[in-house]
Amino acid sequence: MILLQAEILELRANPMRRGQGVVIEAELDKARGPVATVLVQKGQVRVGDAFVVGMHYGRMRALLNDRGEKIQEAGPATPVEVVGLSGVPLAGDVFQVVTDEKKARQIATLRQQRQREEHIQRTSRVTLEDLYRQIKEGEVKELNVLIKADVQGSAQAVRDTLEKLSTSEVRLRVIQGAVGGITESDVMLASASNAIIIGFNVRPTPKARELTEREGVDVRMYTIIYDLITDVRAALEGLLEPEMAEHIMGRAEVRETFHIPRVGVIAGCYVTEGTITRNAECRLLRDNVVVYQGRITSLRRFKEDVHEVGSGYECGIGLERFSDVKHGDVIEPFVREQVAKKLAAQH
Repeated sequence: MILLQAEILELRANPMRRGQGVVIEAELDKARGPVATVLVQKGQVRVGDAFVVGMHYGRMRALLNDRGEKIQEAGPATPVEVVGLSGVPLAGDVFQVVTDEKKARQIATLRQQRQREEHIQRTSRVTLEDLYRQIKEGEVKELNVLIKADVQGSAQAVRDTLEKLSTSEVRLRVIQGAVGGITESDVMLASASNAIIIGFNVRPTPKARELTEREGVDVRMYTIIYDLITDVRAALEGLLEPEMAEHIMGRAEVRETFHIPRVGVIAGCYVTEGTITRNAECRLLRDNVVVYQGRITSLRRFKEDVHEVGSGYECGIGLERFSDVKHGDVIEPFVREQVAKKLAAQH
């Protein structure tokens, strides 16, 4: 029927022009970086082409067909996986081949600037803790939320779920739902838009974490969608209980990995900030995406077991029941502390 309709309607595509298509799905791959599945609609796309897609740009480093095989070019009506993007686009974004990478960068930068300008509203900040008080006082009629997730499907699921929580007193508005770790630009957008940042299975970069404290932006991290829904609904109903706040103890960058018989994989690390403590809870981050959460079971300096290692020193770290450690990963130990809810002033 599709072929018949195409013939009757005389649907044609010019295969000789610059390539153009639409993004079907996108994600942040742990090994290849940002990857987008694109359906080519017009022209030819080739390895090495410069392109712009949504608010991102790049140069095609690789093209893969629907069987995962590398190809050199693709024409109209061909689905391909594109590697070489500067960031993760949204499903539905238009993919367009341009003359050179410089022009692609200029177009992407202009689009990002326009989006920031569109979202600039109030300068006051809102947190889940004081949301109920502001609703009662008539100060908040709309709660802006910025979502960052590990894959596009998760971002869309979180977005759809949150938008259903809108009430007669307050409307939840998702100003952006994107894939990848929480960056400085996300914090600035949330600051300008009076928004709360919700991270689903991702973490902020060190600079972004510092910026959230300086700007007073409320950032919430979740790995289970039900916890996310419960917190937001509780905030809307004014029922937030004292919460468990996380305190990052330090960060260690994996420089090398070692396979030790009967022990497993040991990560040779350099402590970039804070301290690393044995038996502490930790996360393993890859491109600011959480790939493991557990405990540090062993900590060594040279050949000696130690209790903790400070910033500026090298050490060997063993993780509990996890061996898929790679060069460039970041180990982030943390502790959880109970923080009492701030009560609104009584009038």
